[in-house]
Amino acid sequence: MGKTSTQNLSEYEFVIRAIKKLRKPPYKGIHSVYSGFNQAFREYFDKDPVQVTKKLVEEGKIVTRPVRGGVTLYLPEDSPVSARSKSVLDKILGEDKPDQELEILGPADDEGKT
Repeated sequence: MGKTSTQNLSEYEFVIRAIKKLRKPPYKGIHSVYSGFNQAFREYFDKDPVQVTKKLVEEGKIVTRPVRGGVTLYLPEDSPVSARSKSVLDKILGEDKPDQELEILGPADDEGKT
């Protein structure tokens, strides 16, 4: 189909509009394939949506998360908070609370069980 004079959205505007109009509450993002976004993008721009969305991610204009069958596209303010490795490491190595007891399982725990 390609872009015509009546189709004057930029790639960025198209992606933002798609996220806002195709998402279904309570979800804040859209699946690139199952929502129909990829096909609609190809029809409108006659371009590969994957390359364009990767560029928008690099520019910080959208956020993507890999999911089965594609990616989920989010507005930056709506993206899920990802676990940062440092915060996870801090949680693992941090001090235990007094009421929190860790049980270490190992070969000794299996003794006497047959």
